[in-house]
Amino acid sequence: MREIEVVVAHSERVTLRVGDVFLKIDTDQTRIDREVEVMARAPIATPEVLWRKPPVLALAAVPGAALGRLEEPSRASSAAWVAAGAAVRTLHDAPLPPWPSSQCQQQPARSSRGTVEFPPKLDSECEWLVAHGVVSADVVRRNRQVAEAALRPWTPVFVHGDLQIVHVFVDGDEVSGVVDWSEGGQGDAMYDLATLTLAHEEHLDDVVAGYGGDIEIDVIRAYWSLRSLMEIRWLVEHGYGAPATFPQVAVLNSLSASA
Repeated sequence: MREIEVVVAHSERVTLRVGDVFLKIDTDQTRIDREVEVMARAPIATPEVLWRKPPVLALAAVPGAALGRLEEPSRASSAAWVAAGAAVRTLHDAPLPPWPSSQCQQQPARSSRGTVEFPPKLDSECEWLVAHGVVSADVVRRNRQVAEAALRPWTPVFVHGDLQIVHVFVDGDEVSGVVDWSEGGQGDAMYDLATLTLAHEEHLDDVVAGYGGDIEIDVIRAYWSLRSLMEIRWLVEHGYGAPATFPQVAVLNSLSASA
């Protein structure tokens, strides 16, 4: 009997691994439908869809191993990180899907006045961080200053939307597949690059080398701040542990010191 590994489990979604099959159980059937269509449109390697029986989506495992984990140094080679950057560029150059990324709540948004503004929830997330002693008010203030670089017009591209390093698989020095496309759609290219390199700044040069031109380093750093400010409370409320252990907290403190 093969063991069942719980990959992700929270109130909205559960992902289980049984041998070489991943079972995604999602409360939102629309999200599953969107994920399947996004994978079909993506010009890079994605998991094979084995079967669908709502609310379950069965996917084949991709070969290789994840590029790394957020909370520890990556064991992947520099060449693998370069290849990851090149794969992201291929995705961003592809024709746009017809919908925005559902991860847009963590990206700056265009207001009705045509200006680019912080996500509506940012104020409440920052207040929560300070009230619960996760970081100081000064760290929040400095990171909001860093994050302002993301408040600029941007041209939508085909983004993954949640391009964490655990979602990028490599086999040797090559990208063997990218998983978890539930946030895919139109978005800001720098958001994908920032998510990929969050807490792994030492590999940013490799990703940039693979990606090519059109890189805005200050915007990538801005998204490091913005994503970290926006997601810590969600991680706590969904049982991912104590904030002191989160790499996002270390990112906020580091960016604050350099601001």
